Order: sequence, then C-alpha cells, then structure tokens
Amino acid sequence: MQDGLDLFVNDDFRRFLDNDVLPLHGLETETFWRDLKQLISDLAPVNRQLLATRTRLQQQIDQWHKEQQGQPMDMAEYESFLRDIGYIVKADGDVTVSTDHVDDEIAQLAGPQLVVPLKNARFALNAVNARWGSMYDAFYGTDVIERGELDLAGGHNAQRGQQVIAKAKDFLDEIFPLDQGSHHDVTSYVVYYHHLLAFFADGRQTGLKKPCQFVAINGQKADPESLLLKNNGLHVEIKFDRNGKNGISDKANIDDILIESALTTIMDCEDSVAAVDAEDKLEVYQNWLGLMQGTLETSFEKDGETHTRRMNPDRIFSDLDGEVYRVSGRSLMLIRNVGHLMESDLIQDSKGDFVPEGIIDAVVTALIGALDLQREAGLSNSRTGSIYIVKPKMHGPEEVAFSCELFARVEQLLGLAKNTLKIGIMDEERRTTLNLKECIRMAQERVVFINTGFLDRTGDEIHTSMQAGAFLPKDQIKQQVWIDAYENRNVDIGLQCGLQGRAQIGKGMWAMPDEMAMMMKTKIAHPKAGANTAWVPSPTAATLHALHYHQVDVFAEQESIKQRTPVTFTDLLRIPIIQPGQALSAEIIQREIENNVQGLLGYVVRWVEAGVGCSKVPDINNTALMEDRATLRISSQHLANWLLHGICNKSQVMDVMERMAKVVDEQNKTTAGYQPMAPEGKTASEQASFAFKAAQDLIFNGVEQPSGYTEPLLHTYRVRAKAAAKQ
Repeated sequence: MQDGLDLFVNDDFRRFLDNDVLPLHGLETETFWRDLKQLISDLAPVNRQLLATRTRLQQQIDQWHKEQQGQPMDMAEYESFLRDIGYIVKADGDVTVSTDHVDDEIAQLAGPQLVVPLKNARFALNAVNARWGSMYDAFYGTDVIERGELDLAGGHNAQRGQQVIAKAKDFLDEIFPLDQGSHHDVTSYVVYYHHLLAFFADGRQTGLKKPCQFVAINGQKADPESLLLKNNGLHVEIKFDRNGKNGISDKANIDDILIESALTTIMDCEDSVAAVDAEDKLEVYQNWLGLMQGTLETSFEKDGETHTRRMNPDRIFSDLDGEVYRVSGRSLMLIRNVGHLMESDLIQDSKGDFVPEGIIDAVVTALIGALDLQREAGLSNSRTGSIYIVKPKMHGPEEVAFSCELFARVEQLLGLAKNTLKIGIMDEERRTTLNLKECIRMAQERVVFINTGFLDRTGDEIHTSMQAGAFLPKDQIKQQVWIDAYENRNVDIGLQCGLQGRAQIGKGMWAMPDEMAMMMKTKIAHPKAGANTAWVPSPTAATLHALHYHQVDVFAEQESIKQRTPVTFTDLLRIPIIQPGQALSAEIIQREIENNVQGLLGYVVRWVEAGVGCSKVPDINNTALMEDRATLRISSQHLANWLLHGICNKSQVMDVMERMAKVVDEQNKTTAGYQPMAPEGKTASEQASFAFKAAQDLIFNGVEQPSGYTEPLLHTYRVRAKAAAKQ
C-alpha cells in the first residue's frame, strides 16, 4: 500500500501497526508514519554506507593477502596495515560505562541465558517460563544420571528415581550445608522464629551452616509447604508433599527441588528464525506483542490431551518477618534484532528500495516493548523501565555508533526517555573483537551485554582471511592461540570498562542438548571464566547449568581476573591457517568435508523447505546438535576456503554432497512432510530441490557472500520454496 508519504507499506503490516499496536500507545497513525519516513530517509543511506565500508575493507584485506602469498607473515606489518586502512581504530583512552536503570537479572545476578526463536510461540513460552525448573526432572530425564540399569525404558524406574533424590540431596549438602549432619538424614524441617531447623530420626536437630541462606517460606512454620533458600543471589525452593509422587517415600517428604534457572531469555528475531518475508515477520512481531501484553498462549496435544501454555505469574512467599516475598516467575526478556545486512519487503521507499530490516526491527520491537513500560501490574518484564535489544553482527565501533543513533531516533519517535533502549553488543565479528573497547565507548550509556560466540566469530575469521591460506580443520581451529585470546580478552575488556554490576559478560551456546552429563562437566568453565551468563539450548539445560552458578561465585572470579595479565593483541591477529610443511592426510580432508557437508545439508533442508530456523540436527555420527545460521556460516565458509586453496575440488565436494543428501534423507525419513533431496531413483543433483541448490550456492559461491553470511542465499531459496508450495 502506498500512502501520501512516499512509503510502500505491506498491507498486513500496516493494519497490524495501525489497528493492534499504535492504539495501545495513543499514537496518531499519520504522525507515526510521517516520523518513520523521516527516520528511514535519514538512516537507511547510512546503513548502506556502512555495508559499503565492509566491502571496501574486505577488498583491501584480500588484496594484501594476495600480495603476501608465499611470504612469512610479519605480524607487526599486518597490524600496521589493518590500522592504516581503518580496520583497527585508535583507542581513545579508558572507558567507563554509565548504563543505569538495569534490572538485577542483568546487572547483579549470574545465571543461564536462553536463546529462543520468537517465531515459535510454544518455544518462546517455554523459555520465558524457564525461570524455574525441577531439579528432579532435570536429573531424571537426562544422562546426568547414568543409563545402563537405570535406563528410562519401560516407564518409571524407581531405582533411577532414588539416584535422582540422592544426587539432589548431595547438592543441598554442597550448597546449603547443615551445621551438623546431612540433608540425606533429615526427617523434617521446621521454622523456629527466623531460623530453619532440620530434625533427624534420633531427635537431634541442627540449623544451616549459613543461616542467612534461608529467606522465605510457604505454609505453616511447623509444617511448611516449601522453603526458599538463596545462594549467590539465586533461589532454590524445597517443596514438601507427604502424598506426592516423590514425597510419599522421602524421609522428609521432599517432593521436588525447584531451581531458579534461566534468569534471562533472548527472544530471537535473527539467527534461530527463518523469517524471509512480511508474512514471517508479522508472526514474529505478533508473538512479541503477546509476550509484552502477557496474553500469548498456545495449545498443543500431548498423550491424547490438549494442553494450553501461558506465561507464569510471579511466585509469592512470606519472608522471615511475615511480609510478602515476591520472586519473578518469568525469565527477563531481551530481544535480538537482525543485523545491518538484510532488507525487508515490509516497507519500500519512494525509489522502490526495500528498507533495511534492522531499522524496522528496532522501531517495531521498541514500539511493542514500550507497552511493558506502561504496565502497573500483571506480567511485567522490566522493573526498571528498560527495553533490552541485542544487536548482532556489528563490525566495529562505527556500526555500534550507528545502532545507538538508531535507538536514539526510535526513542524520539516513540516519546521514550533517553537511553530507555539498552543495547547488547555481540562480539562475534573480527573487527568488533579487535576494537571492543571502542565499541563499548560508542554505547557506554546503553550497553548491558557483551558476549562471545565461537561459531560466527570463526565464520568471520575465515571469510576475513579467506585469501591468507587454507584454514585448519575445525577441531584444530578451536585449539589455536587466537580463540583463547578472543574469549579472555572479551572478559578483560568488559571488566576494564566497568561492566561488572551494570551489564552481562556472556559466553556462547552449549550445542548438544542431549549431552547434559558432558555439559555439567565442561560448562562450569564459563562462570569460572568470569562470565555472568552463558547460553543454553533448553529449559532443562538452564536448570542444570544454574547449578554451576551456585558452585562458582562469578563476581569473585571477576575480581581475580582483574589482576591477570591481559592477552597480547598479536595473539588475536594470528590466523589459524595451515602452515608451510604442515600437510593434512587424505583421510582427514575427506572426513572434514563429510562432516561439513552433512551438517550443512541437515540444517539447510529444514530451513529452506520447512522454514525451521533452529532445531536439533543429527551430525554425521547421529549426535543431535543445536544448529542455527552460525553453524551453517562456519561450515560453508570452511568448505569455500578449502576449495579456493585447492585442499579439495568441486568434484570431490559434489560427490560427498550426493552421498550425504541420502544420509540426511534417512535421518529425516520419519519427519512429517519431509521432502527427500535424493528420492528413490534420483540423485540429489537430478532432483535439484531448493534445499540442495541452496547448499551448493552456499559452498561454491561462499567466497563472494558478504562477510560469509548465509542469509542472502537462504532467504532467496526459502522464498522460492514458499512460492512453490502455494502453487
């Protein structure tokens, strides 16, 4: 639809804003669209210029590496070159952030963070309700309790249940120790004045070794329904029920232990979402509206019954003085907008050009997010009057500054107070890593989040240094100096810039949602590294990872980290390429191609054909991995790099693609509606499905893709697949 403001606005999008959103604010529609047109007119050209700068810098870096081929790399000369072209900018002194009105879940607490595709209402509700999770369920339903004789097959396993209860009481002994004895032997808990007392079978009694850990109660003091404990700022609720499934056979009638789990959740409009057109984006925005109004609900069938999911209310207890003790029942929501690259068919300007999608995302998600600020009661999100927008894939301080300018203009458009819109900076692009302090400087009044993401960061490392040489196999890339330097420097810079107590310093995703035992052994490294949040793939994983934040005082770790020697800048610049004389065997090369191709096809076929942006995708060994566009970026760029430098050839890759298409088809054969890439009697090349062709382009045209991003090609083929499905 064209209006008198020379904007061509998608009809459904216009109706959604005019009828469902703007009236909730009391905003005049004509004024809103006029002011939006001006914002687009002013900022869209700047957005495009920033993309042109990316292209120019990449061309200069490509040319430099081509000229250096065959010569040993001089790190000092390389750094000097990057500074000369403006890829690395001059540091301008110390930075101290001044962000205020930040919720405790971000500023004062440390705990897990979920990232969930906002396009899926059920997943979004599961995530926002994952503030609390059952420790018993998390132990019982995962491999944290070993399988073998304790396997889940055949219904409830009583022996497994006893192992769960024993492990849970080990946790109580570790984190909430009694002054004497063990929680294993307690027969009852009572509250006497302000003290929690534990009684044993022989009549002895004791209290907590740290009495201050007991903070609230539900029920009668002599016979509590639940007890609320607190450690490192996180709550744990012990629930009693002498007739309950577990309580009936427990010495102390403990029926469950609930863990405060996902403190924050990123509602994602970006990498985990397949939103390629106005229809898809409206679904995303409508779900965000439902979350901000507290009205989102979804129904689903399970075991022959219909279940309806809604947002959880707050949880109410009585403190030690009998006053109301309120704890949020929901995860604090941030929203991840798209980056600067893509444009959207939601709006066209007077020239017929689509408007940058990141600009539209900022306006619409803030417009909807501002509804939460009007709420005086009910299912509120921020208690401090802030809207939290995570901004991905920014390249350096100039792009961060642009995002902050965009946020300021949106605040003016919507009549919001200055710095209401907070920004999360994802340190996942090489130019941002090298200039992180200056990026923070550009956002020092807004920043509430920095994090690392190995996959996108590696994808950008490969693309930026595409012409430098052939990269090592992926598992070897993880072992190189640059990756530890990147992870550590992110924390160092965050602490130097005063993020402690004001913002999150985050770490990346655990990608194996079914491998919880391994996660429990390894992901404790994230809080030990000084990260006060880290990404997890499911509510169950959030409950389990939350236990790490009881074991580790992250803020004490941060104090210790402040004293360490920072990593060298040179380590960040070391490119993880195969060195002269370092040969790869034919077996390693073949295995790496197969691994990359199988994962790539497994993800792309769901994205393009089914519109699924994030899911558990079986790898070549049938281990389920949580995949999104970041994993696709690294796989496609790695193959493109090896093709460029002759480690493999197109015929070799195509042969693997044909074989792996059949493997992926077999892995998906029970998926409803799945369209095989290589159906009976045809090769994948002969079938030429949209998914297979998209995978080919991602690999064979990978060198030419902007920053190695997969969105342009994925969007193209998904649009074609949607159109074909409607014919």
